[in-house]
Amino acid sequence: MVQFHADSAFAPSTWHVLAGHCEQENAITCLIREAREEAGLHIERQDVELVHVVHHIDKAGDRPRMGLFFRARAWSREPELREPDKCTEWKFWDPATLPDDLVPYTRVAIAKIQSGELYSETDWPA
Repeated sequence: MVQFHADSAFAPSTWHVLAGHCEQENAITCLIREAREEAGLHIERQDVELVHVVHHIDKAGDRPRMGLFFRARAWSREPELREPDKCTEWKFWDPATLPDDLVPYTRVAIAKIQSGELYSETDWPA
């Protein structure tokens, strides 16, 4: 996971999984590109599997988003801080001991992945 800077527009001083927005590309191509750009990791397409989808709203009034969570079964290189203007550090966490300051929908997704659930929704009005 990566920790965002304190002055980040999204989730300041908070931990999050490697993530990004697709740029006229499919989701797996986006994952591979973001992993390379953000962390210097090399991931092959055949090593990627979808493990969870979360439909979330960050806060009232925001546009809903779909978060696709993929598992990379293999990669090469160690993660490095390639966007120091956005993030402060990379760290691996055991799912049983996640940090308190974790993006909320990411916490939900990790818990659902652990229980084998493919889909969840967060922060939708009742």
